[in-house]
Amino acid sequence: MNVFFEESGDFKVGTVLSQAGESYQVEMASGKRNKVKTKDVLLQFEKPGPAELLEQAKAVAAEIDLDFLWEVAGEEEFGFAELGAEYFGHAPLAHEAAGLILSLHSSPIYFYKKGRGRYKAAPEQSLKAALAGIEKKKQQAIIQQQYVDELKQNQLPASMQNIVQQLLFKPDKNTIEYKALEAACDELHTTPPRLMLAAGGIASPKELHMAKFLFENFPKGHGFPELAVPQAPANLPLAAVEAFSIDDVTTTEIDDAFSVVHLDGGKVRVGIHIAAPGLGIRPDDAIDKIARGRMSTVYMPGDKITMLPDSIVDAFTLAEGKTCPALSLYATLDPADWSVIATETRAELVPIANNLRHNDLDDVVNEESLADGSGEYPRKAELTLLWAWAQQLEQGRMVKREAFGLKPEQNNRVDFNFYVEDDVVTISRRKRGAPLDKIVAELMIFANSTWGKMMHDHGVPGIYRSQGQGVGGWAAKMQVRMLTHAAPHQGLGVDQYAWSTSPLRRYTDLVNQWQILACAEHGVTAPLVAPFKHKDANLFAIVSAFDAAYAAYADFQSNMERYWCLRWLGQEDAKEVDAVVLKDEVLRLVEIPLVIRLPGMPQLARGIQVKLDVLRWDEVDLGIETRLGEVPVTQAASEDVGFEDEDLVDEANDPAQVEEAVAEATDPAQADIAAADPASENGQTAPAGQ
Repeated sequence: MNVFFEESGDFKVGTVLSQAGESYQVEMASGKRNKVKTKDVLLQFEKPGPAELLEQAKAVAAEIDLDFLWEVAGEEEFGFAELGAEYFGHAPLAHEAAGLILSLHSSPIYFYKKGRGRYKAAPEQSLKAALAGIEKKKQQAIIQQQYVDELKQNQLPASMQNIVQQLLFKPDKNTIEYKALEAACDELHTTPPRLMLAAGGIASPKELHMAKFLFENFPKGHGFPELAVPQAPANLPLAAVEAFSIDDVTTTEIDDAFSVVHLDGGKVRVGIHIAAPGLGIRPDDAIDKIARGRMSTVYMPGDKITMLPDSIVDAFTLAEGKTCPALSLYATLDPADWSVIATETRAELVPIANNLRHNDLDDVVNEESLADGSGEYPRKAELTLLWAWAQQLEQGRMVKREAFGLKPEQNNRVDFNFYVEDDVVTISRRKRGAPLDKIVAELMIFANSTWGKMMHDHGVPGIYRSQGQGVGGWAAKMQVRMLTHAAPHQGLGVDQYAWSTSPLRRYTDLVNQWQILACAEHGVTAPLVAPFKHKDANLFAIVSAFDAAYAAYADFQSNMERYWCLRWLGQEDAKEVDAVVLKDEVLRLVEIPLVIRLPGMPQLARGIQVKLDVLRWDEVDLGIETRLGEVPVTQAASEDVGFEDEDLVDEANDPAQVEEAVAEATDPAQADIAAADPASENGQTAPAGQ
């Protein structure tokens, strides 16, 4: 006797060797013997043989009309033998019954299983819905394959054209578009970004990086709505000065300017004039909400996304030939020893006589020309005096810095300026600490420190940057923190430091400007009228949001600078380049600020200059492959690499971060020094410097 039985959801046949109680000893076609319970046996038969019956049953199952079978089944639960008699018109033969069981079992949308050999027909509505779903999946599979075929031919399907960014950066993995993209990538052995570039979904690697940043940080777009331009108070006094700014030629958000007035008795009054959008923009108004949503201007080589609309920037930027609302800090100095006799802060209108540009003056204004008085250039007398004071300010900071237990700052670092025109990049070297840079940086540090103390003395909270040996894990690594109360910035060598000098481009500076204006106008009652009070949850939220946004913007700027460095290699057809050893396997090219890792490089002293063979690079993942070429026999350290600490943060595995990590980990205060000298808006290598 042979049996047809169910085992673990599968149907099998075999020959009965013996029976003992409620089970059979069954021999399978393979020769294997199984113990089968009688309750699992659905059919007993003599002929045909087990293997032949199974083949015949499969043939019967393939020919069964499921729609007709469903109609025959009715609405009540049934056994397979009963349905077989109705369907076949006679008591089913063994192979027919087995075929019927196979068909019922493999059609769960038509028949619900109710027990061993027992089923019930699905309700009509459920069956129709299930069949519609199957048909839909079939059609989707056809469409999906069409998409795959198009993508493999580097053609972008029409349905994907409006969702390219979503597919790349935040895909719904259940859509046929994503499944098609994934399948095409698998077949072509590529990645979604590369396939989108090949198919025209993204125009270029540059657009890819830009699109990803905008998708994540500006999901509603980076344009501005139409807004009325706020006006500064009409009763502001007019300053009796001729102010001038010092910026890069590309700068449009001119935040700071200076003036020099000689007083009786040989004293000098230096004015530090900061653009004052805080006189027109008010907390929680429409413009403030936009600025707070952005937190900062975003810089990249050749472009930027401003924190404020152009119309508002134009209204408050310290443009040449205009009389601009400004928050002025006046310092009365004694040039005999450059001591600060008094300071005064006031809101006023300031005439801007000149917008001086680094690009015009860097070649003629240097330490030698300032020392011997050679050369002719605008504001020569004022710049000479400010240079002398800036050096004294720096010396004072170094004394304080050393009192904090730190080494003096290194001034032999090199910055790089990026200029992009018609997709062609120019990268120029610029040594940090040049006179014009130092004048701006030192006077901005002086203003940020003085105004930070002013807020503290008046009992008004602000947003401070602090670095020091305090309590907590952050202090051990001398990281810079943002706080809402005054605390030392040991790296800069000041007792407190509040970003206040770039209110057109940083939201923290705008917030601090409101607080400073309250101090200047209301004096001891400032804590009562200042927009932000002590332990204000809003102020803490601003600090947290600014940290997150600023870090994201800095990462993006680093990515774009790295992208343009790779483009520069292509422009110059660079096959061999000079590089300087930063640490272990990390090097930086001499002509451009491209930092790379070279695994397996022999250990060389920091600062050694070597030659590298450029093998290949990738503008999509921003990677580069090089090979160590020539190592000089006489190894002398390069003059443009300065490091203070041996404890570098090594993030060279992340090409977008390695440059910033190496630069700032050596001395975290360098970011704030750069921030005090926003020399360029075209994408310098220190994002904090913007």
